[in-house]
Formats: sequence, structure tokens, C-alpha cells
Amino acid sequence: MRIDVDVSRDLRRVMHAKSDDLKKAVTQGMRDTSPQVKEFLRAQVRRAGMGSRLANSWRDESYPKRGSSSFDAAALVWTKAPKIVNAFDKGVLIRSDSGFFLAIPTENAPKKGMDGKRISPSNFPEFRYGRLRLVYRRNGASLLVVDGVGFTKTGRVSRQRKNGGRLKSGAYGRGVTTVPMFLLVRQVKLKKRFDVKDAERFGARAAVRNILRNLRAKNGR
Repeated sequence: MRIDVDVSRDLRRVMHAKSDDLKKAVTQGMRDTSPQVKEFLRAQVRRAGMGSRLANSWRDESYPKRGSSSFDAAALVWTKAPKIVNAFDKGVLIRSDSGFFLAIPTENAPKKGMDGKRISPSNFPEFRYGRLRLVYRRNGASLLVVDGVGFTKTGRVSRQRKNGGRLKSGAYGRGVTTVPMFLLVRQVKLKKRFDVKDAERFGARAAVRNILRNLRAKNGR
């Protein structure tokens, strides 16, 4: 993110400043601005209900870093999760790379797959729950389901258990059913959750305020 600074409305004050004082004020002003913009963006993510992990992916830096000062001082704010941020900043339309369906896990599906990564049809533990079966629906989302499973007392899907090809009687033999594990959709439109452009406007205003505040401090006003 680049922050453009416009001090034209305060040009008279800037023109009367000493060159060295102005250089220091610009540099310190940008150093003050970068963490403010970072916190503005982090707050946007948290307000959108997307958690601290994504919020904390926003980082900041200012240049020059220490010691010297420059009229070309700059503030840089970036995210370590640019694809996720871009998707929710623009509200993009997501389609399957293969051209078929997007598989969205239901609340019944385990959180992790056999490889320890986020659950998907490719890493679904069929050895535990049984084979996934496609249920095509002309209207609405199609499904990937597993047959012959029940629920534990805590409401979680139970392991599929068999005895000679038949489900065991008792706790797992009662109330067995077919459970949806994934919804299959052609595409998903992500809702716009925050606005990076708004942070850019905030950063430009903050930079001007910070530079002028530091300039007044240098001049003892």
C-alpha cells in the first residue's frame, strides 16, 4: 500500500520551515503513520469477525529505518495473506479450478483430513467414516454424503463400524443414517468484508497530521 501525502493546504507553514527540520518532520511523520495504518487495517478485519490471525497478518515498516532522515521517507503497510485480504476486500467470485464443483465442508465433517490439512474430498478419512457418495440435486447444492453412520452423545458423527458387512447392533447400530459431509456448488460470491482503499485515505490524512505535528514540535510551537 502506498500512502500519498498532500500538504498543499499547509504550504505556507512548510515553506517557512528550515530544510533540516522539515526533513526530520517528514521522516518522523511517516514513522508515526505506518503503525497507525496497520492498526486501522487490523481493526477492520476484527470488526468483520475474521479473527486475530488474519488481522495480525498486517505488518508495517518505514524508511529510512533509523538514524538518518530524508524528504523521500516512506511508510509501507502490507499483509502476509494477500490472496485472502484481496478476496474479501473486493468480494470476488470463486469458481473451482477444475471447472466442476466447489466442495464446502458441513458442520458434520471433521476439521482436518488424513494429511493434517484442512478437510476436503481428496483427504477425507473414508477408512473411518465410509465412502463419500454423490447426491446430485437439480435445484440447490448437490451433496457428498456418507451412509450408515450415527452420532455420539456429544453430537459428533460416529465412526462407521461393521461386523461381517453389517453394522454392529447396540450404540452404533441404532439410529444410523446418511450424513452430508460436503455441499457442492458451482461458485461462491464472497461478501466484501473490509475496504483497503478506506485505509489508504486514512493513511494520507494521518501522514499530513503527523508531519505537521512534528514540524510544530521542531519549531517549538
